[in-house]
This record gives sequence, C-alpha cells and structure tokens, in this order.
Amino acid sequence: MEPIKYRILLVDDERDVLEFLSYNLKKEGFLVSTASSGREAVIKATEEIPHLIILDVMMPEMDGIAACEEIKQIPALKNTLVVFLTARSEDYSQIAGLDAGADDYIAKPIRPKLLISRVNAILRRYQETGSETEAVAIKDFVIDSERFLVVHQGREIILPKKEFELLRLLASKPNKVFTREEIFSKIWGDNVIVGDRTIDVHVRKIREKIGIENIRTVKGVGYKFEY
Repeated sequence: MEPIKYRILLVDDERDVLEFLSYNLKKEGFLVSTASSGREAVIKATEEIPHLIILDVMMPEMDGIAACEEIKQIPALKNTLVVFLTARSEDYSQIAGLDAGADDYIAKPIRPKLLISRVNAILRRYQETGSETEAVAIKDFVIDSERFLVVHQGREIILPKKEFELLRLLASKPNKVFTREEIFSKIWGDNVIVGDRTIDVHVRKIREKIGIENIRTVKGVGYKFEY
C-alpha cells in the first residue's frame, strides 16, 4: 500500500512565510496549497478538503480565529486538523484559539527540521483518531464516531474534533478517573506542548454545548465521566 499523500493548506498574509513553509513541506512529499487570508482559507479548505490547515492568527479580511471557527462548522472538514501558526504567546490568544477548535500551535519563526517533526506528529494523530469508529452508548447518550456526532436525548450535537475526542475518551470508560497526563497523551500526543488550561477549556466547552453534568472534575488529578 502506498503511503498517504497528505494535503496541507498553508495560510499566511506574509509571502515569504508561505514560500518558506511550502518549500520545506513539499520537499518532504506533502501536497501543499496556500492562501493569504482567512476568507480565502475557508474557500480553499472547502474545495480541497485538506488533512491539515496551518493557519496564521493575524490576517486581513478574516483573522485565523474567525476562520478556524467557520472551518470547524463545515461537516466535510470534520476530520481536518487546524494548527495555528503564530508569534503571539499571550495566554488569552491561546485560549481564544482553543475555543475556536484549534488542535495545536506552531510558533514562528521555526526551523525546517522542527517544522517537519511537528507536522508529522500532528498527522500521526490524524491517522490514529481517524481509525476509531466504534460508537459509545450510555443510557440516553450516544457518541457516534462514524458520523462524528453526539446524540443526547435525541438531540444531535456537532463538536470540534478535540472536544469530540476528549468526550469519547472519558465516556469510553465511565467512572474511570483519567489523569491530566493521560488525557494529554491520548488526545494531544506526548510530543505536543499545549497550555496548562487546555483540558479545562475543552471540558468547559463540552459542558456548555451539550448541557450535561456527567463530566466530573477530580481535583488535583483529572476528569471522569459519571452516569
């Protein structure tokens, strides 16, 4: 079997950044297309259905946060990973990105070897999570991995990829306490560095969108799904 030819959409309003990233990714065999604004990114993503979108935060027409939010609402892009490319390290920027459904961050400037390493690690998660198709059913609560839907009391709810994966993980073993380290490893991968509040933000968004109290915080340890 031939290896997957991963499609990557690069989005940045700085031409030199696009050329640098595109050149190094193409050298590694990735299929690369580019966009120079958030609006163009949404259009191209819908047309091309990339596996990964590397998205700058500060752009004209539509910034990266708004573009990510719109992309995450498109059913055809439910499995597409979105990674923010940003020089901004402020905590509020990261939290806004997580709320928008981002899967990871890459800080610029970045060395070519590190860029390729990070992209490969992110795409490995695409393969691993894409193979999990078994539905989780608990009473009136169903997590349908085939359709990427949560059904609660007959109501269908679409969650961003990482929120869906986190909920599926917790609900896969009701009443088991998942440590924060275990959640980070299973959902984001051991080689990915994310903020300390990442899990908390995702759990808060799940609770708000689904309207359930089943996800319990175990102080100083992690989270569990109760029923």
